[in-house]
Amino acid sequence: MAETSHNNGGRLTTHVLDTATGKPAAGLLVDLFRLDGDKRTHLKSVATNSDGRCDAPLLSGDEFKPGEYELVFAAGDYLRRSGTKLPEPAFLDIVPIRFGMAEAKHYHVPLLISPYSYSTYRGS
Repeated sequence: MAETSHNNGGRLTTHVLDTATGKPAAGLLVDLFRLDGDKRTHLKSVATNSDGRCDAPLLSGDEFKPGEYELVFAAGDYLRRSGTKLPEPAFLDIVPIRFGMAEAKHYHVPLLISPYSYSTYRGS
């Protein structure tokens, strides 16, 4: 029988809220990278749905491995598309969030975005 001890429910999810409008950030492109020292490996690109969420976990099952990761949010593209007038260059354009996942649990890494600020936290 195959050993599957590493596959015990770990998953990574995100969502994006536009705090300037109070609405979910729909259609915002998110890139996921795994970090290993100086090596940065692109794992996937997804776009948020109408609720500002991804349709499936970014990582789950056999894809989920503890380690260091980076989510890169194309916030400037989203803000421009939504009609927000931004200076050139924009104060916030690409928003990277680096974080570690130490064990196979649910990690939820949301982004709260506006043209001049952002925040994140470990959600549930």
